[in-house]
Amino acid sequence: MSAISTIRNLGPASEEAFRRAGITTAEEIQAMGADAAYLALLESGARPHFIGYYVLVMGLQGRGWNDLDPKEKAKLRKQFDALVTSSKAKSRPDIEAALDKLGTGKRR
Repeated sequence: MSAISTIRNLGPASEEAFRRAGITTAEEIQAMGADAAYLALLESGARPHFIGYYVLVMGLQGRGWNDLDPKEKAKLRKQFDALVTSSKAKSRPDIEAALDKLGTGKRR
């Protein structure tokens, strides 16, 4: 089994975040795919961060984090927004969602 940091663009901070989500190997992330792996991060309490998402996507494709054209970036942004919305809908009580909408929700 390979360390998560063997995936291009990912390092110790990513390894720790994935460990908190119960994911400990590069093979697990590769089998899940970027969207499912990132959703697991969100559902474990990680704060959403678009760059973190597209770095993961690019790394799983064997590409550098800055090898992203504007059209591809726009597409990934839509996917990221959908994942964040999905995560909030699944894991947060209605009151937290309402507070988030107001900008006063719990910060993790």
